[in-house]
Amino acid sequence: MQEPTRDELVNELPKNAYPITDVQPEPVSAEAPAPTRRVGPVFIAAYAAAYFGTWMALLTPVVVALALRIAQIDAKGEAGDLSLVLGVGAFFALVANPLFGKLSDRTRSRFGMRRPWLLAGVITGTIGLLIIALAPAIPLILVGWCIAQTGFNALLAVEVAVLPDQVPEEQRGTVSGVLGMCQNVGVVAGVFLAQLVAGRSTFLLFMLPTLLCLVLVLIFVFVLRDRKLERNQPLPPYGVGEFLRSFWVNPVRYPDFGWNWAGRFLIFMGLATLLSYQVFYLLNHLHENPAGVGTLVFYSTLVQTILIVISSNVGGWLSDKAHRRKIFVIIAAVIYAAGLAFVAFAGSFTLFLVAIAIAGIGQGVYLAIDLALAAAVLPEGGKEAAKDLGVLNIANALPQSLAPAIAPIFLAIGGGNNYTSLFTAAAIFALLGALAIQPIKGVR
Repeated sequence: MQEPTRDELVNELPKNAYPITDVQPEPVSAEAPAPTRRVGPVFIAAYAAAYFGTWMALLTPVVVALALRIAQIDAKGEAGDLSLVLGVGAFFALVANPLFGKLSDRTRSRFGMRRPWLLAGVITGTIGLLIIALAPAIPLILVGWCIAQTGFNALLAVEVAVLPDQVPEEQRGTVSGVLGMCQNVGVVAGVFLAQLVAGRSTFLLFMLPTLLCLVLVLIFVFVLRDRKLERNQPLPPYGVGEFLRSFWVNPVRYPDFGWNWAGRFLIFMGLATLLSYQVFYLLNHLHENPAGVGTLVFYSTLVQTILIVISSNVGGWLSDKAHRRKIFVIIAAVIYAAGLAFVAFAGSFTLFLVAIAIAGIGQGVYLAIDLALAAAVLPEGGKEAAKDLGVLNIANALPQSLAPAIAPIFLAIGGGNNYTSLFTAAAIFALLGALAIQPIKGVR
C-alpha cells in the first residue's frame, strides 16, 4: 500500500493542549492492508473514552496532584522535589513512547498486536500512581512516577497506533479531531475530580481519575477487533542502532527542520514551566489557601483549555486563508510569552486568570499551526515522516525534564520562592522560540 504523505500524517495527529509527549501514528506496514471498513459509533466512543481516560490519569498528577502530595511530605523542599520527580519521570516517558510503540508493531500474539500492550500499559500506570498515593517519602514518589510515566506513555503510543490500524482514510480526520478534544477535556475532568477530593483523601486524589481510566481502557480492549501479525510474516530488524537513529535528524543538512525543532523546544520550555509549577505559584507566590488550591487550578485549567480550543480553530482557519504559517507561529509564541510575563508579575488570582487567558490564546494558535509548519520542512519531502515527527516530539518531551531541572536556579534568586524570576525566564524562553522560527526559509 502507499504510505501516507507528510501532510496526511500531520493531519491525523491529535492536537494536544497539554502535551507531555505528542504521539505519532506509524504508517501501516507494507504487508498490512489499509483499513477499508468504516468504524462505527461504538468503536469511536470506546476509543475516545479510553484516550480521554489515559490523558486524565496522566495529566492530573502533573497539573495538580503531584505538587499537592509532595507539599504534604516535604513542604520545605517541595520545589526541588517536584523538579526531580518530574524531570526523571519525563525521561522515562521520552524513552517509553517510541520503544513500546515499536514493540507493539512487532507483537505476535493470539490476542492481537495492541491488546496486550493496552492492558500492560494501563495496569503499569495504575500501579505507579497507587505507589505515589501510598508513598510516605519522596524516593517512593519518584519510583511511582517513573513507573506511571512508563505505563501510560506505552498506553498512549499503542492507542495512537490504533488509528492507522483500524480507521479508514476518509474517517481519520474526524476521529483524530475527536481524540484531540478528548485530551483537552480529559485534563479538565481530571483537575475537576482532583479539586473535589483534594484535602480530603490523598488516595482518591490519584486513584479516582486512574480507576476511571482503567475501566475505560478495559472497555476499549473488549470492543477492539485487534490486528494480528502472522507467525511467518517477516519483520524489519530493530535493535539499539535503529532505536537511537529514531531520535536524530541532522540540523546542518536540514536547517529549516532544525530551526523549527529549536523554536518548538524553547516554547515548550515555557509550557512545561507553567504546567509544572502552577500549584506552588498559587501557594507560595499568591499565598492562596492550600485547601482551595485544587479548585483554583480547575478554574485556570478550564479558562486555558476553552481559549486553546477556540484560538486553535480560529488561528488555523486564518492561517489557511492567508496561506501563511511562519508569521502566525511567531505571533502565537510572542502572545504566549506575554502571558507568561503577565504570570510573573500578577499579584492576585484574578490577574493570574487574565495571564492564563492570554497564554491560552497564544498556545492554541501555536499548537494549531506549528505542526503544519513542521510538515512543510520535513527532511526529503517527508520521505520518513513518521520518524521525523518522532524527532520533533523530542522538542515537546525534553523540556518536561529540563524545565523542572533548571527551575530551582531561578527560584533560588533572592532567597528562594522567586516565582517572578522563574516565569520571567519562561517568558524569555518562549520569546526566543519565536525568534528561532524567523530563519526558516522554506515556508512563508
